[in-house]
Amino acid sequence: MYTHSLLQGIIRVSAARTIAPKPFLLARLFSVSTSRTLRSSRPIHVANTFSPTTPGNFRALSLGSIFGRSKSEGTPSPHTVAHISRLEAEANVYPHDVAKQLALFEALLETKLTSSYELVVNRWERMCEFDPSSPLLQSTEAFKIYLTCLSHTGNSSAIPVAAKKRDELLAVHGTSVVAAQTGRAPLPETDNTTQPSQVEADTSANPEISGPVASTQPTATPSQVIAQQVISKADGSTTSPTSPLEGLKSPLSGNAGQAQPIQVSIVEQKGSWIPRLVRFLVLVTVSSFFFLVILSVFFENTGFMKAGPRQSQFQPSEGKSVTFSDVHGVDEAKEELQDVVAFLKDPTAFASLGGKLPKGVLLTGPPGTGKTLLARAVAGEAGVPFFFASGSDFEEMFVGVGAKRVRELFSAARKKEPAIIFIDELDAVGGKRSNRDQQYMKQTLNQLLVEMDGFQQAEGVIVIAATNFPESLDQALVRPGRFDRIIAVPLPDVRGRVQILQHHMQGVIVSKDIDAKVLARGTPGFSGADLQNMVNQAAIQASKLHAKEVGLEHFEWARDRILMGAERKSQYLDEKAKLATAYHEGGHALVALYTDGAMPLHKVTCVPRGHALGYTSQLPENDRTSVTFKEYLAEIDVCMGGRVAEELIYGSDNVTSGASSDIRKATRTAQAMVKNWGFSKLGPVFHDDRDESISPRRREEIEEEVTKLVRGGETRAKILLSDKVDELHLLAHALVDHETLNLEEVKKVIKGEPIRTMTEILEEDMSANNLQPKST
Repeated sequence: MYTHSLLQGIIRVSAARTIAPKPFLLARLFSVSTSRTLRSSRPIHVANTFSPTTPGNFRALSLGSIFGRSKSEGTPSPHTVAHISRLEAEANVYPHDVAKQLALFEALLETKLTSSYELVVNRWERMCEFDPSSPLLQSTEAFKIYLTCLSHTGNSSAIPVAAKKRDELLAVHGTSVVAAQTGRAPLPETDNTTQPSQVEADTSANPEISGPVASTQPTATPSQVIAQQVISKADGSTTSPTSPLEGLKSPLSGNAGQAQPIQVSIVEQKGSWIPRLVRFLVLVTVSSFFFLVILSVFFENTGFMKAGPRQSQFQPSEGKSVTFSDVHGVDEAKEELQDVVAFLKDPTAFASLGGKLPKGVLLTGPPGTGKTLLARAVAGEAGVPFFFASGSDFEEMFVGVGAKRVRELFSAARKKEPAIIFIDELDAVGGKRSNRDQQYMKQTLNQLLVEMDGFQQAEGVIVIAATNFPESLDQALVRPGRFDRIIAVPLPDVRGRVQILQHHMQGVIVSKDIDAKVLARGTPGFSGADLQNMVNQAAIQASKLHAKEVGLEHFEWARDRILMGAERKSQYLDEKAKLATAYHEGGHALVALYTDGAMPLHKVTCVPRGHALGYTSQLPENDRTSVTFKEYLAEIDVCMGGRVAEELIYGSDNVTSGASSDIRKATRTAQAMVKNWGFSKLGPVFHDDRDESISPRRREEIEEEVTKLVRGGETRAKILLSDKVDELHLLAHALVDHETLNLEEVKKVIKGEPIRTMTEILEEDMSANNLQPKST
C-alpha cells in the first residue's frame, strides 16, 4: 500500500481521471503518436491495479507500448480493428459476461501486437483490483490468455506472483459456476493442499494442461499449473524489450527486484478547449491591432488612400491675388508689413547697412479683423508663393506625423523661395509646454522651433502666423529670432469701418442717399467680417423684398439682426404679456434717456428677437476707448431699469423672471468695477478670480461692494422711474401699438406728441408699392 501511494504521488499531475478503454485500445491499434499529448497540460492518472509482493516478480508497464508502437510492428487491417472495437464495446457493457470477455481476449491475442498484449494484461489486473468477485477470475481460459500476454510483454517473472494472487482472490471470494457462462467445465479451485486426484480431474477436463505438469506438480493448484505451462512454452521464445519504466522498480519497491504494474490513462478534461480559444482570440486581437496601426501609418504617410493629391496643403495656394488695396481699417499693420514686402522683392536692400529683417511676423487680434487677408496681401504685393497651413493640420493621432509635416512644409517653401508660410491658429500647435506633458506631445512644437531658428539670412522665406490668444503661446516661439515682430490687428475704428463699408458696397447696388459714415457710427465694435456680413444680409433682404436698390432700412434691418437676433413675429404673445414686456423695455429706455453718462438710446422694441422677448439698443456716438466710473454706474442703472419698471407697475409680488440677463450683466459689471478697476472702497487693488491667496474676509468685502453697487443702481432707477411714471405708461402703450420705436419716436411719445399710426404706415407702404409699377 505504501508503494502504491508513493507511485501515485510521483506521477500524478492532476486529479484522477476515469478509465477510457475504447480510446485506449484504438490508440494502440492505430499507433497514434502522443508526443503532443505529453507536452500538453493534460493531467495523467496513474492507477496501481495489481501489486504483487513477491521479490523478483515485478511487471513494469512500458510507456512506449502505451503511447506508441515500434516501427517494426505491423498495422492491423481495418476489418480487424472494427471487429476488436465491437468486441471491446460489448465487453465494457457486460463486464460479468465471461464469453464476451474471452472473445475479446482471444481476438487481442491473435493480433500478436505488444499493445494488444498489454491491453489484455491491464484489463485482467483492473478486474482483480476493482472487481475481484467477477466470474472472469474463475475462467482458466482467460487466466491462461492473461499469463500468455504477460509472458509476451517480457514479464515472465511476474507469472508465479499472478498465479498466487489469483488463488488468494478465489479463496476469499469463493467459486461460482463458470460452465453455464462459458460452455466449458471449469477447473476445481482449491487451496495449496489440493490432492493429486483433483488435479487429474482438472487436466482431464482441460486437455491443454499436459500430463507431465500434473505429475510434476502433484500439490500445485490449477493456477500454478497453468503458470508452469505458460512458463515452459515461453522458455525458448524471445521477449519484447524491457519497458522504459523498468528503471523505476528499484526506487519504488521495498525489496530489490519487486515489481509494481503502472496503468496510465490520459483523458482530456472537460472544458479544456476554453483556455485555448481565449488564447487564440487574444492573439488574433493583438495581432490585428498592430497590423491596423502599421497599415494606418503607411496610408497616412504615403497618401495612398487619399482622394486628392498627396500633401496638397504643401503646395502654393492659388486663387485671386490680394493686395494692400483690398485691406482696409488696419493702416498701421499694413505699414509694418511693407518692410516684409520690400525684403521679399529685394532681399539685399536691407543688408547694405548690416540690418537683418525679422524671420517671423505674428499677427494678433480678435477674430474677423483681417489677419489672414493681410498675409495674403503681403504675398500678393511681393508676387511670391503663398503656403497656407492651419495649426490643426500638424496634429495627428500618430506620434511623429506632426513633426514630419512641419519639415515637409518648410522644405517645400525653401524650394520655392522667396516664399511666405502662413500658419493660422498658431496656438493649436504652439501652446505653452509643461513638465507634465509627454515628450511626444512636444515634438511638433520642437520641430517648428528648429525649422524657424535654422533659417539662413540668404533664405527668402518669411513665416507669418496668426492667433487670437497670444498669451497662450510658448515663450520660446515668440522670442527674438523666431517671431521677432508682433503686430496687433485690432477692431476697426470709425474711419476704418467707413473704408470697409465703402469697399464691400462697391459690388452692391446701393441707394444714393446711403451714407457710409452714418452706418459706421451705428456699428461700433463691428469687425471687418461683421461689416461684410451686414452688407451681404442687407443686399439679400432687399432682393427678397423685390427692391431695386439696397436702402437704409435694409441696412438697419441687417444691423439689428446681427446685434439683437432675428425677429420672431410668429410667436404669439397675449396682450397682458406683451404689455408687461413693453413696460420692461420702456423702463430701460427711460433710464438710458435720462441718466447722465449712459450710452445714447438707439431703438427699443417689444418684438421677440433671438432668445429675448424685447430689446433696447444703445449705440455710442464715438468709439469707446476708456470708460469712466459714472458711465459704468449708468450702465448698471439701465440694466436695473426693466425690473424696477415691472415692480412699480405690477408690484413686488408680480415681478417676472425676464430680468435675469439684465441682473447678470449688472453683476458682472459691478464685479469688474471692484476686482479689476478699483471702483469701490477697497481701493485700486486687483483681485484675480483664480488667486487662491485671497482671504475669506476680503472675499466677503468684495461681495458686499458688488451688492452695494447693484442695489445702488436699482435705487437710482426706482427714483427716476417713479418721477417719470406717466411717461412710462405712454411709452409702454406706444410700444404695444407700434412694436418698435427709434430715438426720435420715443421722444415724441413721452412728450405726448402724436406719431404715425400703424394704419398710416401700411397705407404709405401700399401707396409706394402701387407707384413702383407706374414708374417702370
